[in-house]
Amino acid sequence: MSQTDVRGRFLWYELLTKDTQGALEFYSKVAGWGLLPFNDLGTPYTMFTRDGVPLAGTMQLPEDAVKMNAASHWLVYIGTPDVDATVAKAAKLGARTCVAPEDIPTVGRFAVMNDPQGAEIAFYTPANEQPPSHAPEVGDVSWHELGTTDLDGALRFYQTVAGWEQTASHDMGELGSYQMFGLGGHTLGAVYRMPATMPGPAAWTLYIRVESVLKGVDVVKENGGQVLMGPHEVPGGDWILQCQDPQGAIFALHQRKAG
Repeated sequence: MSQTDVRGRFLWYELLTKDTQGALEFYSKVAGWGLLPFNDLGTPYTMFTRDGVPLAGTMQLPEDAVKMNAASHWLVYIGTPDVDATVAKAAKLGARTCVAPEDIPTVGRFAVMNDPQGAEIAFYTPANEQPPSHAPEVGDVSWHELGTTDLDGALRFYQTVAGWEQTASHDMGELGSYQMFGLGGHTLGAVYRMPATMPGPAAWTLYIRVESVLKGVDVVKENGGQVLMGPHEVPGGDWILQCQDPQGAIFALHQRKAG
C-alpha cells in the first residue's frame, strides 16, 4: 500500500458512549445511518453504514474511562502507512500514547494518542485497500474541525504526522483565524484556537452531511439530543448545526448550499 493511498485521510470514526443502544437509535434517525454488528473484537461493537457501506462504529465507553469522568465522544481515525512509525514521530513532537499500536485481525493496526494540545486522535493502517476519496454525500462525514489551545502548534504537528497542507483561512475577528487544511488540493476541515471561555479540552468535532439542518433541529430534539448552536450560515453559503447527543457526545450537522 503506497503512502499516498492512506496518509492523512480520515478513514474511520468511532463513538465511545455510555449508552450504545441509545446512541444507535439516535444516529440512525438523525443521520439516516444503517446498523451492522461487528463480532470480531470480542466486545460488543456495531458499525454505522451509509447505503450499506460501513463508515463508523460505536462501542461502550470503557469502565475505567467512566471512573475518570470521561465523557461520551467521537474519535477520528487518521490513515498512515505505518502506525508504529507515526506514533514514534508523534511522541517526539509531544503527543501522548493512550493505546499503544495493536492489531485488529483482518482489519488493520491502530493506536490512540492525545496530540500535543490534548485532543484525542487515532492513527490507523488498514489491512485492505481503501476506496478512493470522494466528495461527501448525504450521510457522510463532510467536515472535520479541531478546537485547540495552540493553533500554530497544532497545524505544525498535523502537517508533520499527517501531511496536511494549509488551504484557505477565514478571519473570525477577535477569535482569530479559522485555518482550513487538506490533501492534494481537497479541503478536509479546519483548525481554530478555542476561546478562553470555551469549556472542555482540545477536541475534534465531526460534521455529518444532511439534506436540511432545519429539519435536523427537530429530529435532534425529538430524539433526546440538544442543539448547542445554530442553525446558521457559514461563509460560502453552507449551513451548520452544532449538537450534543443524548449521551453527551458533541457533533454537528452540515447542509450544502443549494445548487
